[in-house]
Amino acid sequence: MGNRLSQIATRTGDAGTTGLGDGTRVDKDHLRICALGDVDELNSFVGLLATEDLPPEVRADLSDIQHDLFDLGGELAIPGYTMIADKQVARLDARLAHYNADLPRLAEFILPGGSRAAAVAHLCRTVCRRAERALVALGKQDKVNDGPRQYLNRLSDLMFVLARVLNRHAGGTDVQWQQRKNQ
Repeated sequence: MGNRLSQIATRTGDAGTTGLGDGTRVDKDHLRICALGDVDELNSFVGLLATEDLPPEVRADLSDIQHDLFDLGGELAIPGYTMIADKQVARLDARLAHYNADLPRLAEFILPGGSRAAAVAHLCRTVCRRAERALVALGKQDKVNDGPRQYLNRLSDLMFVLARVLNRHAGGTDVQWQQRKNQ
């Protein structure tokens, strides 16, 4: 994976461009950079979630996810490079099935919230959906592999389920939406 950064302030971006991993320069508002930024933001929020009181298996899953998101960012930073494989998407599918198996069936929509950890998981879910939308937009302009988009789609589902798991871990339940007519 090339050279590691030894100098952070290079001043090469002062003119509004940034370098990709293949050496090309693009504007900082290029769709590839926007998608990369959304993935970076998502990874930061997953890191925030990892600071909460979590079951050990959730903490281990979040560590794997953070590494995958770094790989996903690497794939976005190097056009034509592949780092997200089917096995990573399959692992999310398996974890989703594992956590969802013990949850009660949803009878109503739920609101983001409950415990602090669940609220942060919902925040991760929404940022994940934004990153997925950014990747779809990028795919209309540049070639993008299917793996990253599939990964983000599964991850947003997993974050929803983890929010439910974390509410139970905190001793609570989901916050159900109540339709209000004629307020």
